[in-house]
Amino acid sequence: MDAKDILGLPKNALPIQEKKSKPPKESQRKPDGISREVYALTGGLAPLMPAVDVNQLKRKAQSDNEKITWQWLPFTNSARKDSLQLYHWVRVVNGIPPTGDYSFAKYNKSVDVLKYTDEEYEKYLTDPAWTKEETDQLFDLCERFDLRFIVVADRFPSSKTVEELKDRYYSVSRAILIARALSPGDVATHPLVKETYNASQETERKRALNLLLSHTKQQERKDVEVLAQAKKISEARKASKASEESELPVLSDIGSLGADKATADTVNPSTNSQIPSSSITAPVSETASVIASLRMLRVYLRSYALEQMVQAASSSAGLRTIKRVEQTLQDLGVNLKPKVPTKAVCAEHLELRKEILTLLNLQKQLQYKEAEGSSFREGSYTETPGTPPKQQSLRAADLDRTFTPDSLSIGGERFGKREQKRKGPAPSSPAQSKRPRKYKASD
Repeated sequence: MDAKDILGLPKNALPIQEKKSKPPKESQRKPDGISREVYALTGGLAPLMPAVDVNQLKRKAQSDNEKITWQWLPFTNSARKDSLQLYHWVRVVNGIPPTGDYSFAKYNKSVDVLKYTDEEYEKYLTDPAWTKEETDQLFDLCERFDLRFIVVADRFPSSKTVEELKDRYYSVSRAILIARALSPGDVATHPLVKETYNASQETERKRALNLLLSHTKQQERKDVEVLAQAKKISEARKASKASEESELPVLSDIGSLGADKATADTVNPSTNSQIPSSSITAPVSETASVIASLRMLRVYLRSYALEQMVQAASSSAGLRTIKRVEQTLQDLGVNLKPKVPTKAVCAEHLELRKEILTLLNLQKQLQYKEAEGSSFREGSYTETPGTPPKQQSLRAADLDRTFTPDSLSIGGERFGKREQKRKGPAPSSPAQSKRPRKYKASD
């Protein structure tokens, strides 16, 4: 018995699915000339590019009428001027030796050294440090050894350095070219005229290179340690500078601060004592730090400098004031960032922002004065002992909000209760007396 007999299931409950036979793969015969391993890797596919030229693998079969022999024959080299005759093995076909110049003569390259006459030397090439005989010998050696100045200095009779020999040769060649040219512009693009040789710079370069190559292993390790320490110091300074910039508030510009201060002094001299001076002026050191930070960069975009100066000019204002400045610029059809930030455009853009900021400050002062005047026109009332005193100073953060003086609220008792709910329980005070009744003229 099995599980199907126990459960009472038929033995052939599920139809047996016949396995589909896969079609046999077509066996491909390995082509001739390919090894079994290569055929297994490539699958018999031809390579994209032939690795070896087929013509190099199979030479054409020699014709029956060609007879090739190798003969020991003499030859001359056109690169030599002494007509020296040497011998070498040559492939000869049908007894006819090859003709033409020596195959390696084409690699003989010589430098064209300028020649000068006695008149040109006396007129253009005189030098108190060099005689004519020394100059002639220098040019002969340069032509002989193809400007290999190390060999020329070794063969030169007097004790002249390589740099002095180079300087004399290139200066004479440049003077000859300029003297023979019809106009200086004809030889302005010549390498000897365009790129002058600097003997002092070459001497200093070789001295520095000699000093570097003469360092010992200990000095090299010490230099590596010094460079690593200098890198750590520079990274630490950059990190400290970044942290300081993140902690400090947005830097302000001295021009906008001066304008704001002058406006505040002229428009509202009586209320300057009530507004904290920190909301109007900022330390001059912040402006100096902006200039110093730009100087430390040495190379910076004028758009980046404009952004920094805009932030500095708007540092004394709140977020809402900055948004009002940007909204005013958009109303005037002025881009927030100039498309062509030239020096003049950036200066005018900053001046416009300062004027808009000054206008907004004047509007705030005007609203403050109008609210103060309306509070006195509404009428006067006696303050009870329990009434909290009026706020005599404004916070810097309140400048961005629409001004609402304390005296505009009607009903001192209700205003005092609201303030008590916000600020906490008020101190106990005696019973408040009713406000005295106003009498008319008829009474």
